[in-house]
Amino acid sequence: MKTIAAAPFALGSLTDVEAYAQSLPASERMPALFLGHGSPMNAIEENEFVKKFREVEKSIATPKAILCISAHWFTQGTKVTAMEMPQTIHDFGGFPRELYDVQYPAPGHPELAAQTGKLLAPTTVELDQKWGLDHGAWSVIKHLYPNADIPVVQLSVDRTQPPEYHYQLGRKLDSLRDRGILIIGSGNIVHNLRTLDGRNLDKVNHGFDWAFEAQAFVNQYIVSGNHQPLLEYQRQGRAIQMSVPTPEHYLPLLYILGMRHQQQDVSLFNDKLVGGSISMTSVKIV
Repeated sequence: MKTIAAAPFALGSLTDVEAYAQSLPASERMPALFLGHGSPMNAIEENEFVKKFREVEKSIATPKAILCISAHWFTQGTKVTAMEMPQTIHDFGGFPRELYDVQYPAPGHPELAAQTGKLLAPTTVELDQKWGLDHGAWSVIKHLYPNADIPVVQLSVDRTQPPEYHYQLGRKLDSLRDRGILIIGSGNIVHNLRTLDGRNLDKVNHGFDWAFEAQAFVNQYIVSGNHQPLLEYQRQGRAIQMSVPTPEHYLPLLYILGMRHQQQDVSLFNDKLVGGSISMTSVKIV
């Protein structure tokens, strides 16, 4: 696979990133979104969560393209989809045939993939031709843009790197928002399938005590702008440990939080628990 590695600069320094971004066509600044995607069934069900996704789309300008960081592309190293037409990946099992029949034929954007690789220097970014759009991406994006007419590129989450690394990559990607790119992180802040209460999946805002505690803890620091405790989530006690037993659904949030500047507004929506141990909490930064 082709890789991109640009001249190195200190992690967290935006000087070279901003200089490169200035060479890209300017556009209206886009928000950054973290979307709690929950069950794959949200792709085909009509509920309050997908209705809110559509409401959010109505409040923002039409993007030139979408860059999505999905929990379901958890890789060794950093990769970005660079094909002209990404496939729709049904990366789940045991669901109705109707869900497997869903196709989301959004075009890719090889140029954006290459630009992303340059912005993330000194990280080596592999231009991937095999992956496509997994359900962490298409199950939510299809509610925002049902016509599949906005190009979509996916960025993988490097499982070998610590939280601070992902947060800093988000900082570097932020400049794309001034170029008409909508950046979406897709995961779930509270995500523990081992404790899922399958008998009460239809109950909205049904959660275990530790899940509500973790939800309140994370929300507090998202809104305050003090992100350090969220970067150090592994030190934050039992409620967070139960809510984030593995990091893949949590780390996409850190990319989006890395894009927040002090003067920017942040809001929460879909801030409810389902199945006892999954939060649909979503974040909008403008």
